Amino acid sequence: MDEERLVSPKPRPEDIEASFRPQVLDDFIGQRQACENLSVFIKAARARGEALDHVLLHGPPGLGKTTLAQIVSRELGVGFRGTSGPMIAKAGDLAAILTNLEPHDVLFIDEIHRLNPAIEEVLYPAMEDFQLDLIIGEGPAARSVRIDLQPFTLVGATTRSGLLTTPLRDRFGIPVRLNFYQPEELEAIVRRGARVLDVPITEDGAREIACRSRGTPRVAGRLLRRVRDFATVAKRLPVDAFVADAALQRLEVDKRGLDAMDRRYMQCIAEHYAGGPVGVDTIAAALSEQRDTLEEVIEPFLIQQGMLQRTPRGRVLSVTGFTHLGLPPPRRLLNGGDGGQFDLLRGAGRSEEGDE
Repeated sequence: MDEERLVSPKPRPEDIEASFRPQVLDDFIGQRQACENLSVFIKAARARGEALDHVLLHGPPGLGKTTLAQIVSRELGVGFRGTSGPMIAKAGDLAAILTNLEPHDVLFIDEIHRLNPAIEEVLYPAMEDFQLDLIIGEGPAARSVRIDLQPFTLVGATTRSGLLTTPLRDRFGIPVRLNFYQPEELEAIVRRGARVLDVPITEDGAREIACRSRGTPRVAGRLLRRVRDFATVAKRLPVDAFVADAALQRLEVDKRGLDAMDRRYMQCIAEHYAGGPVGVDTIAAALSEQRDTLEEVIEPFLIQQGMLQRTPRGRVLSVTGFTHLGLPPPRRLLNGGDGGQFDLLRGAGRSEEGDE
């Protein structure tokens, strides 16, 4: 279901367009602190003639981790080799990749938290000492072989840094956290994307798309393509705020970037359970969705926007959530209630009957 949502930050084949990706750090919009620090580390490594220290890029999907890894290799003037954690099934796969690297090359491993633990053990000496320890053969004839590697830079990317083992995380000398983008940064990204796609767009049109992109450049590019399609068919170019709004309404993406699934989730809590608290399993049954889908796909953005709360007693819709749906919030929320959250010292909060 997540792959079918227009506002999903997960990558799709249509999102992979080289012309959309900036080629150098100066062209990378947003993440200024991270880019400035990386620029210093890259210049220092080039001045010393050494490989850059290993880099860990972590943050939500769609924020530019792969793009930043490619820029690092381009700024260093070295080769780039990309793979992903699930693709490295055995130690021989990793050995084949590492032994084919040229001096100071960048090896990019996406979703590095999904590496097999046995593969991680092989990776540790490669990262620290640029040596590979392998066992050749089986049984009594087995022997240990140590292979010297060329100095290289490992750039790991993960959307779930908490799943990384501590030994692996500690071997990255340059951790970089990518944060959600501000509307002004997304507006600049939309205008750049419009130039690449040769779509005339006004300033307010770019702002309208940026404000509905959920702080994610990948979503902004996807919405721009769909708005372009509507505007081209309707012959309403250049794309202004009115055209963008009309197209996004037809796509069921509202002013805050919520889609039909988000609103269906919120309406279920508001209308069927009086705003909560209600357990996630109950909501999953009511919506005929998997619990994991709700926790990993639907709820994070609603919590970031302050429309939903996770409490010990269940999910609670906030005043902001009720207001967004155009529904009157319960009096317990307007009176500063805690949404029914349980208090160990005083017991449960006031009941619905008490509020009335």
